[in-house]
Parts: sequence; C-alpha cells; structure tokens
Amino acid sequence: MITPYEQLDRRFDELKPFVKAAARPSRGWVRAVREAIGMTTGQLAKRLDVHQPRVIELERGEASGYITVQSLERAAEALGCRLVYILIPEKPLTDTVRERASQIADRELASVDQTMRLEAQGVTDKRQHQDARRSLIEKLLRRPARLWDEA
Repeated sequence: MITPYEQLDRRFDELKPFVKAAARPSRGWVRAVREAIGMTTGQLAKRLDVHQPRVIELERGEASGYITVQSLERAAEALGCRLVYILIPEKPLTDTVRERASQIADRELASVDQTMRLEAQGVTDKRQHQDARRSLIEKLLRRPARLWDEA
C-alpha cells in the first residue's frame, strides 16, 4: 500500500522541472503579466473594481511577499490567468518522515538502553540493537502522525 507522502512525492517529482522556471519575477507575476499584455494599472484597477493606487499596492505586496492568496487569485482572474499554489519540499517527504522516525527511534532506544544498563541488562549485541531499531522505525512509520507530537 502506498502512503500519502509517497503519493505526493510522485507528484512533486513530476513538478520539479518547472520549479526554477516558476520562480516569481523580482517585481512579481501580476506586474509582469500586466506589463506584458500592455495593461495599465488603471485598467487593472477597473477590472478589479478598486482604485488605481490599490493595484500599485497589490503589485508591491506581491513583490515583497506580503499579499494574500485571495488577492493574487482576484488579480490573476482579472488578467485572464489562473493562480497555481504549491509547496515543494526541499527533499522527498518519504525521506523527511523516515528521518524523523529514525530520530525518535534512536531517542527511545537510548532511553531504554540507559534504563537496562542501570539494571545491568544492557543490550550488548549490536545486531540485536539494529533489529530493534529497524522494528521501531517501521512501527512508527505505520502511524506517522505520532512523529510530530514533539517539536
């Protein structure tokens, strides 16, 4: 059975070639598209049913990263465009989840090992430790929501 994060990883793999090309222009997409089609800020304002200074504010807000998705959607529609919004992980989600499960497993096993050493029952077999670690990681991966309980 494929996990939700594996499904998303497959979709992200398809989108990766477009990530660099989709980088926001320094002055923003709204302004880039508006200027490319020869529309003035006044004309866009009329389409948005706002005053012209609001369009300038909207474009500055996009360029600086201070704009709402709703405002971008409205501007895109007024420009005959569609807003596409996506988060692209820096690394595959599968790796993120597995790394987190490994961290938690290591922390839990260290705690158990410490307790057992205090009781003179420490795990001395490295293979046994690795098997326990692998088993704990797989158990954690079956319920990934538990991985994020702690910061």
